[in-house]
Amino acid sequence: MKGIILAGGTGSRLYPLTVAVNKQLLPVYDKPMIYYPLSILMLAGIREILVITNPEEQYLYKRLLGDGSQWGLSIRYASQEAPNGLAEAFIIGEDFIDGDSVCLILGDNIYHGHQLSELLRRSASLESGAVVFGYRVNNPERYGVVSFNDTGEPVSIEEKPEHPGSSYAVTGIYFYDSKVVSYAKSIKPSARNELEITDINNIYLRNGELKVEILSRGVAWLDMGTPELLLEASLYIMTLEKRLNCQICSPDEIAYVKHYIDADQLRRIAAEYGNSDYGRYLTELAGSRK
Repeated sequence: MKGIILAGGTGSRLYPLTVAVNKQLLPVYDKPMIYYPLSILMLAGIREILVITNPEEQYLYKRLLGDGSQWGLSIRYASQEAPNGLAEAFIIGEDFIDGDSVCLILGDNIYHGHQLSELLRRSASLESGAVVFGYRVNNPERYGVVSFNDTGEPVSIEEKPEHPGSSYAVTGIYFYDSKVVSYAKSIKPSARNELEITDINNIYLRNGELKVEILSRGVAWLDMGTPELLLEASLYIMTLEKRLNCQICSPDEIAYVKHYIDADQLRRIAAEYGNSDYGRYLTELAGSRK
């Protein structure tokens, strides 16, 4: 399976923070925002990744992430010329996907919690159909909302409904088989003039090929679309890292633990970060495994 991080958009809900810099490059406590979705793809075992950005800011992502080889990954880039909807990612990424299954994750989402890696790996192993994650929220009208029948099977997904049929939002990570490209090409722009990911999910649902995994109470999902949510995410990461004495969503650490890189490579990466807390953490990590 391949992965796509959608890191475009204007970030207008975060103005003036995002007037001069793209949202996914903002700090979430001690790391750039895009490190978090990148880490989720890595935890799922995905190593071929396409980052879709605004054309004018793509060089900043290339400067930050490079070609991914420092983490044992292959990272490519593409541009979304205008905010035409999440589903456009599959049309932009058609050549990259090249008939494989694919996971799309939004660049402003954080996932963390118990047994999450196992769930991600299982979802990434799908051979046909689609898997999305449902999460209970207090304001479902802000999201795509999935409704269920009496036996717990999904029966509908509505985009930002005025009267939600449930409290379960579809979160910002989606696993699809290769049919997703043709489905993306078949849908029409919505009233918002966007190609809606919900329309793709509903095609899979009508075909009986959509599985909804409900994220347990032990898993946190954070959407960083507003200043308040961005601050909450930073405080959440800060609290966890200080209490647990570890890094949350560090691509460097994940690459090392998964044996994509060895201890010498990790030490070289740590040296580039100098005498920062992050650099010292990686240096200690590289010395802890003999």
